[in-house]
Amino acid sequence: MQTSHLFVYGSLLSGFQSQAYEYIRKYFRLLGEATVNGTMYDMGEFPVVVPQKTGRVVRGELYQIINENEFSFAMAQLDDYEGLYPEEGEAVYYEREAVDVSFNNETLTAWVYWYNRDVSEKRIVESGDMREYLKGNKA
Repeated sequence: MQTSHLFVYGSLLSGFQSQAYEYIRKYFRLLGEATVNGTMYDMGEFPVVVPQKTGRVVRGELYQIINENEFSFAMAQLDDYEGLYPEEGEAVYYEREAVDVSFNNETLTAWVYWYNRDVSEKRIVESGDMREYLKGNKA
């Protein structure tokens, strides 16, 4: 499935100043807040999200590529940041999938990075919102 949209929920959110956000800022245009069906889990230092068909939603931001010709390059940079193609012997923690995203009472298709490791012993972040999660975890 081809789409020029990107949904982010964690360190790729605007304002987090991650190295990868510089690619988002350069190659994508922020459309606004959006949600995706999924469950956010507390991993201790950061939350992760796994897909879920119904019930829970994750809040994040929806972006659209500025120049379609740069889409593959921009996504390759983000794939590298998320560790989709690790060095030999390193674990893969995320996968990228095109999913339905709710934005302004519409459903659009966007790429999202899902955590693909075991979360069975982790606490669910009920709000599904990274910013709320961080506010609650500041010492």
